Amino acid sequence: MTSAVARLYVVVATVTTFFLVWAAVAAHPWATTSRPAVDPRIHAIAVRQQHLRIESIRVKRIVDARWARYRTQLAARNRAAASALAAAPRVRVVNLPALVVTRTS
Repeated sequence: MTSAVARLYVVVATVTTFFLVWAAVAAHPWATTSRPAVDPRIHAIAVRQQHLRIESIRVKRIVDARWARYRTQLAARNRAAASALAAAPRVRVVNLPALVVTRTS
């Protein structure tokens, strides 16, 4: 092979053949796809997700009950504070002149 053009064609054909074989191997044409296997990690994640969903519903119920109890207690405290303010005597502020006047010279 003394021709540069022939060498170029051989290199191009070799590289093309390499990439075609690579694509064919990457496609796994020999693998059977009758039934996809379930990955145990994915199954474990699905079970964990379901468990967390149930637990989050339980936690939401507990938090909602606590907020309801807090709101009723807050309303009771506000009513008690309002009644205490109404029952307390009013405070008057009186501005009187100073009793002693000192002058310095």
